[in-house]
Amino acid sequence: MKRSEVNRVIVEAAEFIGSFGYVLPPFASWAPAEMRARRAEIAGIVEARLGWDITDYGKGDFDRLGLFLFTARNGKAADLASGRGMLYAEKIMISRRDQLSPMHRHVVKAEDIINRGGGTLALKLFAGALDGSIDHEAPVSIACDGLVRQVDAGGILRLGPGESVTLLPGVWHAFWAEERDVLIGEVSTVNDDLTDNIFAEPLDRFSAIEEDEEPVRLLVSDYETWLE
Repeated sequence: MKRSEVNRVIVEAAEFIGSFGYVLPPFASWAPAEMRARRAEIAGIVEARLGWDITDYGKGDFDRLGLFLFTARNGKAADLASGRGMLYAEKIMISRRDQLSPMHRHVVKAEDIINRGGGTLALKLFAGALDGSIDHEAPVSIACDGLVRQVDAGGILRLGPGESVTLLPGVWHAFWAEERDVLIGEVSTVNDDLTDNIFAEPLDRFSAIEEDEEPVRLLVSDYETWLE
């Protein structure tokens, strides 16, 4: 992705998020220069990879295949083994109308995906086979706002504003917005986007950035090169 496109998406996303009354944390407004100047005090932000995250999955067609994310809080994966500490994470995301977030599963993370407003959020679901691959035959049993639902293999679950689904590790899912863009909440166990996204097809979780202009905000994938 070009940095100019990333910058445009950030500005548009901030406006869309604010239209629903959702307020991002203060560090969301920090320019790269301020983050560099405050590097000594923001270890918690950098190490937890909190902040802006935009991906086209390496395919160069963000409007068709992509996702906007902002990680607001995140615990430590090491704490999961002990069962003590900050064992949760929270994101706010935007799925644009007809923009696909491709088929994937998580090894560790359980997550609630919540339609916070906008159009209809559509999710295509498959159960996982014993070897971790997609089971094209078995139905998927999932919880939606406390009610257990059965979805046929490859079936589409549609969530209106306020509705949610709990996706446990191993459940394959792809999603997109219908009718209008959707503001999505994600509440999960500790999030590790570096290792815990298994895609059905070879894809890059983080996009390479072509620096055609200065960044208005740093992405979480920028921290290593811009802040170290």
